[in-house]
Amino acid sequence: MKKLLVVMLLVLAASAFAQQAGQKTIKDAAEYNAYVNAIQQQDPNAKAQALEAFLQTYPNSVMKVEAGEQLMGAYQQAGNGQKVMDTANRILQMDPNNVRALAILTYLYRTGITTQNLQQNLQLIQQYATRGEQALPNMPKPEGMSDADFTKLHNELGAIFEGGLGFVALQQKNYAESAKDFKEAVSHESQPSITDLYPLAQADLEAKPMNPEGFWYLVKAANMAQGDGKQQILEYGRKKYIRYHGKEDGWKELVADATSNPSVMPPATYKVEAAPPPPSPAEQAAELVKTTDPRKMSFAEWQLVLSSGNQSAADTVWNVLKNQPVKLVASVISASAGSLQLAGSADDADANKADITLTMAKPIPAKLVPQAGAQIAFQGTISSYKPDPFMVTMTSGVLLDKSGKPIGTAAAPPAHHSTTKKQ
Repeated sequence: MKKLLVVMLLVLAASAFAQQAGQKTIKDAAEYNAYVNAIQQQDPNAKAQALEAFLQTYPNSVMKVEAGEQLMGAYQQAGNGQKVMDTANRILQMDPNNVRALAILTYLYRTGITTQNLQQNLQLIQQYATRGEQALPNMPKPEGMSDADFTKLHNELGAIFEGGLGFVALQQKNYAESAKDFKEAVSHESQPSITDLYPLAQADLEAKPMNPEGFWYLVKAANMAQGDGKQQILEYGRKKYIRYHGKEDGWKELVADATSNPSVMPPATYKVEAAPPPPSPAEQAAELVKTTDPRKMSFAEWQLVLSSGNQSAADTVWNVLKNQPVKLVASVISASAGSLQLAGSADDADANKADITLTMAKPIPAKLVPQAGAQIAFQGTISSYKPDPFMVTMTSGVLLDKSGKPIGTAAAPPAHHSTTKKQ
């Protein structure tokens, strides 16, 4: 759809020639004939060739910008995208605020963007779109163009610039700004397209907190998708819906409503209920100590309770754990012969953050000192803890083999809390 829009804009540029010619006069007969002959060519390649000859022969013509716009349109019709971009840049050298050239460059850089030179291309899109938005209010209405047609042209050009800025903001994960720009783009388009509706939905649904309006835009975008694209988009939306709403009920009804409603924008009655907030850490801790013996809790559950801020629950667990030998499995963050920094919870292991300091009963032989990243079994006596940042200190550390027997040291004393893995 946007491809057709770009062609339409160039056609409008061409149709405006007659009105613009009334404001600018080519006094030299040869120059006038060369210009008229060039723009009247029906074959795009012949037209491009004639316009290139005109611009080379008359580089200072009063119609040089108009000739450039005509040339841009000819290359577009000929399917030569690179020449369209080159010509647009030539126009900007003659007329830095040329709205059509800025719109063409914004559109082509956005649709043709790849991971190669990504940041450079995003900067160009932002540059052209920003300049275009600034120049658009001063774009003169061609003589003879109706107010309705000029408003439509103005809105469609604005949508290109707004969509370009929204695209850049989305790549930068500035979701609030991206959603604002894309919403403006969609509201200005006479026929909103998946090109702007889908990223608008993404900006809303990836935001924190999530904006449920994105589900409506996503369904609209899905209905414009081709082939498997529709189901892929809807599945993305369904998963986001469950995360936001807490369950799947109502999703099929939302899809049906958005599909049958002709409005691109959600109606005033549109609403998606958010799932109730999860219990706070203090509430989780209180519930956990009610239902689980501290001796049977995982290390991650100890961590939750002891760092929850619920002092009563923390005391309940700590009074069972303190000065007790326990067996655990943990990830090594760093190690020396005398002490180990370990991650006992999966989250801390993923973050490469220690939550256990283990002082060994005896120095570990050099060949047995574990490497960072390794998972080890060990026994240690819990001596103290800090809730924030969470850290458990253990003493009398002993490494264990797969069967739970000590490695390279004398036999370990019986552990009060026995487990093969506490994550």
